[in-house]
Amino acid sequence: MADVIAQEKQGGKQKKKLIRVDMTPMVDLGFLLITFFMFTTNFTKPNVMDLGLPAKGDPPSGTVVVDQKNQITFILGKDNRVFYHQSNEKELNTTNLKETDFSGINVSKIIAEAYKNAPKPQNFTVIIKPTDEANYKNFVDMLDNIAIAKKERYGVTDIKPWETKVYKELVQ
Repeated sequence: MADVIAQEKQGGKQKKKLIRVDMTPMVDLGFLLITFFMFTTNFTKPNVMDLGLPAKGDPPSGTVVVDQKNQITFILGKDNRVFYHQSNEKELNTTNLKETDFSGINVSKIIAEAYKNAPKPQNFTVIIKPTDEANYKNFVDMLDNIAIAKKERYGVTDIKPWETKVYKELVQ
């Protein structure tokens, strides 16, 4: 690792000893330390959202029917547009499908108002129906608004054809 080299001067009287240190093992040690720190550090923390998933076990038997006054449906459209209704297939028209936006806490207020008017608040459900033109940011914003409104029962499903028909009439 370290070599001592004896060198004589021209006069022959005095010997000068030169010490040379071999740095090769230090380079190996440096790479080992770099590798260790690279494998043990966290580069970025993952951004996660807690979703309320159903409990494990047997799924409920039969279909679950949600009363139209015990739910509110949000349709996420293009250009950051959000529509909502509490109607069934026969009642939904362009006057029942109302529009709001994500500015302020509009969605949270709408959820709170629908919850207050629900006949069975313990079974109140928020339904999110994104269209093909909706973007991911709006979906996350909707989930945030549901969390702000402190509602634990919500569902995400496809938009029904009868809702698509009324939605397309309002968008065009």
